[in-house]
Amino acid sequence: MTKWVYIFGDKKTEGDASMKELLGGKGANLAEMSRLGLPVPPGFTITTQVCTHYYEDGQQYPKELKEQVHSAIAAVEALTGRKFNSTTKPLLLSVRSGARVSMPGMMDTVLNLGLNARTVEALAQEANDERFAYDSYRRFIQMYSDVVLGVDHDFFEEILEDFKDEHDYALDTDLSGSDWKEIVAAYKDKVKEELGRPFPEDCEEQLWGAVGAVFKSWMIPRARTYRTLHEIPEGWGTAVNVQAMVFGNTGEDSATGVAFTRNPSTGENALYGEFLINAQGEDVVAGIRTPQDITEKARIEAYSEKPSLEATMPEVFAEFKAVCDTLENHYRDMQDLEFTVEHGKLWMLQTRTGKRTLKAALKTAVDMAESGMITREEAVERIAPSSLDQLLHPTIDPNSERDELSVGLPASPGAACGAIVFNSDDAETEKANGRPVILVRTETSPEDIHGMHAAEGILTTRGGMTSHAAVVARGMGKPCVAGVGAIRVDVRNELMSVGGRNFGKGDVITIDGGNGQVLAGRVQMQEPELSGDFKKLMEWADSIRRMDVRANAETPTDVKVALSFGAEGIGLCRTEHMFFEGERILAVREMILSDTAAERKTALAKLLPFQRQDFIDIFELMVDRPVTIRLLDPPLHEFLPKTEEDIAEVARQMDVDPEELRERAEELEECNPMLGNRGCRLLISNPEIAEMQARAIFEAALEISKRHGRRVAPEIMVPLVSLKSELDIVRASIDQVAEIVAKELGEKPAYSVGTMIELPRAALLSEDIAASAEFFSFGTNDLTQTTFGISRDDAASFLGKYQERKLLEKDPFVSLDIEGVGELVKISAKNGRKANADIKLGICGEHGGDPASIEFCEVIGLNYVSCSPFRVPVARLAAAQAVLSQRKKG
Repeated sequence: MTKWVYIFGDKKTEGDASMKELLGGKGANLAEMSRLGLPVPPGFTITTQVCTHYYEDGQQYPKELKEQVHSAIAAVEALTGRKFNSTTKPLLLSVRSGARVSMPGMMDTVLNLGLNARTVEALAQEANDERFAYDSYRRFIQMYSDVVLGVDHDFFEEILEDFKDEHDYALDTDLSGSDWKEIVAAYKDKVKEELGRPFPEDCEEQLWGAVGAVFKSWMIPRARTYRTLHEIPEGWGTAVNVQAMVFGNTGEDSATGVAFTRNPSTGENALYGEFLINAQGEDVVAGIRTPQDITEKARIEAYSEKPSLEATMPEVFAEFKAVCDTLENHYRDMQDLEFTVEHGKLWMLQTRTGKRTLKAALKTAVDMAESGMITREEAVERIAPSSLDQLLHPTIDPNSERDELSVGLPASPGAACGAIVFNSDDAETEKANGRPVILVRTETSPEDIHGMHAAEGILTTRGGMTSHAAVVARGMGKPCVAGVGAIRVDVRNELMSVGGRNFGKGDVITIDGGNGQVLAGRVQMQEPELSGDFKKLMEWADSIRRMDVRANAETPTDVKVALSFGAEGIGLCRTEHMFFEGERILAVREMILSDTAAERKTALAKLLPFQRQDFIDIFELMVDRPVTIRLLDPPLHEFLPKTEEDIAEVARQMDVDPEELRERAEELEECNPMLGNRGCRLLISNPEIAEMQARAIFEAALEISKRHGRRVAPEIMVPLVSLKSELDIVRASIDQVAEIVAKELGEKPAYSVGTMIELPRAALLSEDIAASAEFFSFGTNDLTQTTFGISRDDAASFLGKYQERKLLEKDPFVSLDIEGVGELVKISAKNGRKANADIKLGICGEHGGDPASIEFCEVIGLNYVSCSPFRVPVARLAAAQAVLSQRKKG
């Protein structure tokens, strides 16, 4: 019989940390902490396999599940000395989700389960505290009604706020036991009013309702959005963790908190976290009350007058600090912990690898490697390559003027400016319209995930450093300022007020997630300096990786950025990008619209000095580093004049009738210009283009060689080849120009000629083409288009639906289609080497900056990857991780 349920707690623990696929991250770590002898309330985990079964079998449970759950509850009863659904020492339960990887706040939780009219009285008598019992009951009714029964939690908030206003209460903790009794009755009335049936009294019904809600929450929109953003497979499912409740809301000797073993924003090796006296865990992360610092050091730095856990409960703090040290040393990584103190006794509710900013991740990895806790290879593996994008977030120029509105908590570093929006739907809409926004909320919730993703930054008026906004923003790499108590947000009227000033939707503000400042207007930004821990880790990565990393660049600015990020060459210089400005575009149009070769040469003669200077500027920066220059490869329609003004201007330049020119332009219009007279086809029909570009390249290379006394050897790439003969014809023109330049300048230029493999025919016949090529560069953008028969420009309208329906796991223009396009690349590389063992192989499409695609490039043995300048650090790290991955696979 399949085992669907695993017990944890004391010596009965049945799982461990290695079982995350089956028990989920939370369940596996609860089992591991139990095995380590840490104080963990006993419970059991319903496996991820049940979730899979649930969705594959029409939302039905395995037939053996109920019996196994009953047995597990009996085990928990034995361990706690309590009874579920009993009027003496009642056992109350928490029901929580637990995916393989942390998805904070994305799925549903139910606390205090097992309370009803009978058990709440039993709990009150046992604790001799009616207030605690009914406070727990009202929490359960609100949470269960929202999560399981579908009654909006706002109804309950309104009831509570109205009651507090009527009785002049400021905080929830001001309410007495009799007050909470009234609230409970009002909550039950609201449930009956909304549903037409009473709130469930049967504890078993409550349990299965909560378990079902957790499994259902795996497929709710916010969880699906989170999985898409973080590439978490839907088929993994979630486990359900059912655990004996311990209570942090039993008085002044009880508390609840969230902590990290290191600072999740900076990586400083110091205990970091927040707690609340007389509260339950949801109070801390929801931001309903302002939490207190755990350590005295943090309290002093925060200028807080509220006492720390270290000062309030010194014995508990000492035990908790020891637990933190134990867990970090055991897992060899920073831990994110949840704990409860019940009448002075510490209980550990969760440990997991802590989400952190990139700055903190780099510092933690480097510090742990240098201390010997982990190896340098492990440090390199710990940093997600895609997370390096966070380093590129601007910060505020220290010399800029700041119109400070208020200061909150620096919840996630980086700075951002944008127009204010007050809800997530507006954030998404404005993002789609190309307008950067700041999402301003009283507090965020899991339903805001899409808006947080769309926004440049997040600002909340409530919540601490471990609130939902803070944790999710750090994971996304978004700047966030939280807990700005001086700001008032009126969502209904879309108004933000602070210090007598009002800001509405669309007004621009700036937030500084590094120091918590909120500023009016747009403030000057600056790019970060890539040094320190980043530089050290990248040096370790460079010592591991095999492939070179180049950049796609065609301007001196792009080249400088690429070099500053560690690029070792240029893998794609797109020359058509050099011709869209000023006099150049006029000369290009004149060349395209000319009727004769002589007229085209006249136009190209105007372009030659511009083109030569372009290459001089690039070679001056690159000198003897490799530079791959792609000859002109535009769809012609991109250059043709469109407006009457453009046509008139070109006509004046060419001294022809505008009407004749319009007719000529119409003749050149193509039905499908992406597959028209472009690339090598244009160079064959107009060989003078290749001749001009080759001359510009050679003259520039010889100039810089002479200037620096070092060999400059450009790599000239012929685009869109599908026949060996096409490459031969264009190469003959290039070689001929090289001979002419050598005679004119008295020195033969050094160069190589290759082609871009971007058509399926070229990939399949690469052995033939390689006989005429010294290198191949795989242009996977066009190769993906022509293999799938999909226009990249039009794909957005349907590829999302393909991914939703699981027809495609990923967008093939973002991550290489290994099975199809990748197979063509693999065949081409293999066959190309047959004809030319020394052929150089690289990739220059957008996939050159995608970690999954880079691993594929490592597997098939490419020499280099090339990507946009800002993706170079990503590619360097991903290339190193690809080597380590292959070593593990043997």
